[in-house]
Amino acid sequence: MIKEFKDFIAKGNVMDLAVGIIIGAAFTAIVSSLVGDLINPIIGLILGWVDFTNMYVVLSGTVPAGAGLQVARDAVFAYGAFITAVINFLIIAFVVFLLVKGVNKIKGEKPAEPAAPAGPSELDVLKDILVALKK
Repeated sequence: MIKEFKDFIAKGNVMDLAVGIIIGAAFTAIVSSLVGDLINPIIGLILGWVDFTNMYVVLSGTVPAGAGLQVARDAVFAYGAFITAVINFLIIAFVVFLLVKGVNKIKGEKPAEPAAPAGPSELDVLKDILVALKK
């Protein structure tokens, strides 16, 4: 059983996956900083808000002004944090798309084209029917 486990771990796919997860975690920190430190302030400036993370609605109780949401013990609807998470996701998805597209271009791979249907085409069948009807 230990030999099977060693063989499983030594497979290229498992090692590639492990490297991908490690790089993905580091990449997430970079994108989070990009969004939090560069993009959100620009969007906030355009929309008139300074920071998305300070956008919330108090559902019950009171949250003193200037108190961080982590300190608040009351029910808070933190829609600004959700907006930040959506922006993070969209940026990460777009960057991953660009990376995959670039790697495929370097490898020389083209997008998969649908396979041609096997057998005669509809036109061929109609021609055969026409020939049979003429006889």
